[in-house]
Amino acid sequence: MDLVFRAPSTAHIAWALGDDETRVVLELCQDIARDKTLAWLEESVAHIRWGSGGKHRKPIRDGLIVAVFRHYESRAAESKPLLHDHAVVSIRARRPDGTWGNLSADTMLANIVAADCLYTLLFMQEVSARLGWAWEPREVTPGRRPVMEIAGIDQRLIGWQSTRRQQIEDALSVLTDTYEERQGHPPGEKAGYALACQAADQTRPPKRTELLSLTELRKRWRASAIRAYGADIVDRLAELARAAAAAVWARVRPVVDIALAAVDTVAVVYVMRGAFARHHLLAEARRHLAYALRGRPHQPGLDERIVQAAVDDHTRPVGRGRRMTADLRALYPSDTEDQAVLRPLTRKRSAPQYERARFAAGALAARVRAARRAERLGSRRLPYAVAVPAASRSHPGPFRTDRKDGRLLEAETGVATVEQTRQTMEAAAAKVAATVQDSKRARALAHGPRPQSAPATTPPPHTQQPGTQHTPGRSSGGVT
Repeated sequence: MDLVFRAPSTAHIAWALGDDETRVVLELCQDIARDKTLAWLEESVAHIRWGSGGKHRKPIRDGLIVAVFRHYESRAAESKPLLHDHAVVSIRARRPDGTWGNLSADTMLANIVAADCLYTLLFMQEVSARLGWAWEPREVTPGRRPVMEIAGIDQRLIGWQSTRRQQIEDALSVLTDTYEERQGHPPGEKAGYALACQAADQTRPPKRTELLSLTELRKRWRASAIRAYGADIVDRLAELARAAAAAVWARVRPVVDIALAAVDTVAVVYVMRGAFARHHLLAEARRHLAYALRGRPHQPGLDERIVQAAVDDHTRPVGRGRRMTADLRALYPSDTEDQAVLRPLTRKRSAPQYERARFAAGALAARVRAARRAERLGSRRLPYAVAVPAASRSHPGPFRTDRKDGRLLEAETGVATVEQTRQTMEAAAAKVAATVQDSKRARALAHGPRPQSAPATTPPPHTQQPGTQHTPGRSSGGVT
């Protein structure tokens, strides 16, 4: 099994065009993120199987057998930087009794996306901690998921580095048009991934026979980038990245709200997939952390806490318990049709699927914030407020009221309390109206009625008339 660990495009650019110190640090970040991801696969995912059809499965003993090979360049016709590692995992591993057997490949492959998101999250944190750089989302394909890139690096350099990607995109556009003509609609996430793999296979060039050292490759890459965009952009990569990081961290608070993160995760996965498993939620929770933190560190296990909150509060089992789907009755207890809020988003094909997912996540997040405002104000339950009666939950489970856990629970307001509040407000309004009327009458008795100026004539200058007493601080008309 060949696992490829590849950093974002801007990391390749900084590694290839930066100084030697930056190159060494980025290679160290690559090593740390790769090793931690392999450790997670080893401890939490890898299972050994035996018996008829692999019916017996247990965690492996003594770890995985992995060989790592590092590559520096892509397969493009003109050599371009592409720092990536191939981790070849042996299919053989030890059973709990010490005998040898085969890994459960389907378990490993099911968690590949979650492992990829973990690697990206860890790599971002290492780069930010060691180089002081921040990250920001970049839209590669309109309507699709953005990717996280180092802030401050000129986007034109991505096009210079990604010539191989341009070849794949040219072939992919032809395959996508053919798919739409045949199926009558744009490809979804799975079909789009299959078409991208087909385009990559069709445009894959043969391996390069000329072997060069990394020092020689870096000299060529630097000269090529300077010819394309100038020495100023290439020489100031690190300086511009540090300046952009200060701007990013000034406007983005690295705070993670578990309740909002759980709602966001469930909404996106539900709209994208319909029925899903726990590893789908885990991958999306790690994407949420990468976007929210922008390279800042997070507490270990925070992604698992987000997933557990999503499973406990916003999902229900389907398909004999092997899969889950969204259960939003905790947020919408009065809906007569199950999932009536998000179902139109899953059926509407005029908008890209990820845009619909983000719209649903925003709507549910606004629902949670409105519930919190209602809870803080202690007011009557509004139509958009959250109430979680025990009978509305689709499956049993503890519902904690501790605010530190990020759960939502709104106190019920009785009818008597609402009526008393209404009477108090009416009495206060009547008292204010009476005070205003008394003030008007007192002013009329003391100063007389205000003269009405004719609109067609110009008012005389403000002077004190003989025989009248001018009250200090007041005027008989005009502007004071």
